[in-house]
Amino acid sequence: MSEYMKSTKKIAITTGDVNGIGAEVTIKALKRLNLPKENVILVSNTEILEFYGSRLGFLPQQHQIIEIPFDKNNIQPGELTKVSGEFSFQALKKACEIAKNGEIDSIVTAPTSKEAMHLAGHKFNGQTEILQHFLAHNGQHAEMLFVANDFRVLLLTRHVSLKEISLTKDEVIKKISDLDKFFKEKFKINTPKFALCGFNPHAGEGGILGREEIEILQPAVNELRAKGIDITNPIPADTLFIKAAKNYLTGNRKQRTGNSFLPSCPLDLLPSCYIACYHDQGLIPIKTVASEKTVNMTIGLDVIRTSPCHGTAFDIAGKNSASENSMMEAIKQAI
Repeated sequence: MSEYMKSTKKIAITTGDVNGIGAEVTIKALKRLNLPKENVILVSNTEILEFYGSRLGFLPQQHQIIEIPFDKNNIQPGELTKVSGEFSFQALKKACEIAKNGEIDSIVTAPTSKEAMHLAGHKFNGQTEILQHFLAHNGQHAEMLFVANDFRVLLLTRHVSLKEISLTKDEVIKKISDLDKFFKEKFKINTPKFALCGFNPHAGEGGILGREEIEILQPAVNELRAKGIDITNPIPADTLFIKAAKNYLTGNRKQRTGNSFLPSCPLDLLPSCYIACYHDQGLIPIKTVASEKTVNMTIGLDVIRTSPCHGTAFDIAGKNSASENSMMEAIKQAI
C-alpha cells in the first residue's frame, strides 16, 4: 500500500525460527499490507515459505528472496531444534550484512528461539545482542524501545537476569541522552518529555528500600535536566503506568505539551516515553494493554530494526491460528 512506503524505501524481513510462527505471520502480514514487491527483501528460504504458505492457502507475493540454506525435511512445527537455531542466526547475520552494504533501510525480524540458537552454538541473549554484535561501531549500543502507537517504553537494561541488573549514572545519562536525540530525529518530537521509573519498590522510600534512586537515578536526572532534557524524578513503577494504561485503553493518547514536567508533577497525560530500569518492569504494562500493537524497536545503530512483541509460539506453530497484527505493526513502524 503506497500510504505505508515510499518507492525509495527497502526493508529486509527475516522469518525467524523455522518451527515457530514467524513464517506464518510474515506471509499473512505481507498479504494484508500489499507492499510494493520491489521494496521488500525476504531473508528466508523458499521451501519454508512454501511449506507454511501452502497451509494458509496462499503464498507471499513475489518479493526478492535471499536464500538461507535449509532442508525442508527438518521443518518440525512446534519443535526446538539446533538446525532451526542455526537458520535463525544465519538469516539475521545476512540481514546485517546487506544493511551494512546499504542495500536496505531497515530490518524487520520475526521471533526466534534463544534456546535453539544456543543449541546451535550462538550464545547470544537475543536478537538485539546479535544486531549489536554485527552492526555496532564507534561505541554504538543497541537499545530496546517498545512502541504501541504513542505509548512508548525504553528499557535501560536488556536481557539480563534480575540478580545481575546494575545501573551507573553515566550509563543512564548516555542512554537517555541518546533517546532524546532519537525522538527529535526519528519521531520528529522537538521537545520530548520522559517519565522515569524508580528502580526499587516505591522508588526506594527515601533509601529505606534501596539507594539506587538516591545514588544513581536522581543524580542522572539532575545532569540530564542541566542538558535541557525534560524528565521526571524517579517515580514508583507500580503507579506510574496506571494513567498510561487507562489513556491507551480509552483512546486518550494526547502527548503532554506546554510546560515542562515538575519534579513531582502528576502524569495526567502521556509523556513521550516511559523509561524502565529493567525488562519486565517496562514490558508487563505495555504488553498487557497493547499486546497486538506493541513493536520491539532496536535503536542506537545505523539501521532501525523492528519486531513483533511476541515469541515463537511453538504451541500454535503450524496451526494457522497466529495473529499477524503485531508483525504488521512492526513492518509499518520500520517503514
